[in-house]
Amino acid sequence: MKRVDDFRLRFGNDEYVPIMIGGMGVDISTSELALEAARLGGIGHISDAMVEDVSDRKFDTSFVKDKTKLYKHNINNMDKSMVQFDLQRLAEAQRLHIGATMRAKQGSGLIFVNCMEKLTMNGPRETLRTRLNAALDAGIDGITLSAGLHFGSFALMADHPRFREAKLGIIVSSVRALQIFLRKNAKLNRLPDYVIVEGPLAGGHLGFGPEDWKDYDLMTIMLELLAYFKEEQLDIPLIAAGGIFTGSDAVRFLEAGAAGVQVATRFTVTKECGLPDKVKQEYFKASEEDIIVNGISPTGYPMRMLKNTPAIGSGIRPGCESYGYLLDATGNCAYINSYNREVAAHPELKNVVVMDKTCLCTHMRNFNCWTCGHYTYKLKDTSFKKPDGEYQLLSAEHVFKDYQFSTDDHIALPEQE
Repeated sequence: MKRVDDFRLRFGNDEYVPIMIGGMGVDISTSELALEAARLGGIGHISDAMVEDVSDRKFDTSFVKDKTKLYKHNINNMDKSMVQFDLQRLAEAQRLHIGATMRAKQGSGLIFVNCMEKLTMNGPRETLRTRLNAALDAGIDGITLSAGLHFGSFALMADHPRFREAKLGIIVSSVRALQIFLRKNAKLNRLPDYVIVEGPLAGGHLGFGPEDWKDYDLMTIMLELLAYFKEEQLDIPLIAAGGIFTGSDAVRFLEAGAAGVQVATRFTVTKECGLPDKVKQEYFKASEEDIIVNGISPTGYPMRMLKNTPAIGSGIRPGCESYGYLLDATGNCAYINSYNREVAAHPELKNVVVMDKTCLCTHMRNFNCWTCGHYTYKLKDTSFKKPDGEYQLLSAEHVFKDYQFSTDDHIALPEQE
């Protein structure tokens, strides 16, 4: 049986190991994790989710503190329409985060940034334009457009001098979504450099309906896209993502026509991943029954997570004055509506319970929303359980090379500490 290393992902004349580490926010896919992928000849993603908070933690800036102070008077007001992001400061945070990562890059691989359209930030168009162009300013190798249809995102970058130089790609879950994207952007005469097809077993937000995700599988969607590419004579690398747990899984997609694979779940329990160690142990210990898909995300997308995630049922006050990344163009968020409903229904309670939505900003910032891939329950098979009951963390290099060189569905265990 072939190995992943027998294949190469090609962008023009350049070749890469066809392994892409997916973008996991908020700073779960850290710079350190993405840099390891690039050093080893693959592609690593960082995320720009809540980039001002990420900047504060990494560079001792005070973006969140200053924003909180500016809007402190509005904390008890459920009308958040006045809570706006300073675009210059947003751009500064983006350039700091991405610029530092790019300056540290070694090896022949690439660093991409994952940009979610659903981070509407009380100014969907302006804030997305700022994030995209600041990423290009900072020298990012590529931008992956995620969590949304991104019909106008290429146009937001079209005047940037690096618009045709940087690699630009989009995540889709159907042929139809890609067709609409291409049609909307046809006048720019700029095709995506790659397309990531994400199936229903992926972690975090899913590009399917609340229930119909169960009716699809990645291989079928990928083959439909490949047939569409052939019919339309489109030479665009297609990256398969979602549920690819072993190198042999990856080979099956590469042999079927994928140009590469995007993987993430197995990297959540590496030392370079940004999750706290205690959360990584929750991932190791999870059983298949512990993994659920629910609708608590204010974005409207279904989301896969561990069922014991602290974000489920939490009724914390909306933290929009500090964060506000999911406020729509009118300053509203589905969690605010749910929170207000429960407060009105239970005025005697100091702490209400909100089951149908969650304050995604605050919980992701505090690593209390434990999103995960379908095969997270298999992570315990990739490491050793220590005498104290904890599992040994892995290195990103170990996991990357296991994908790259393994055969026969074998998973290489690390050297025991």
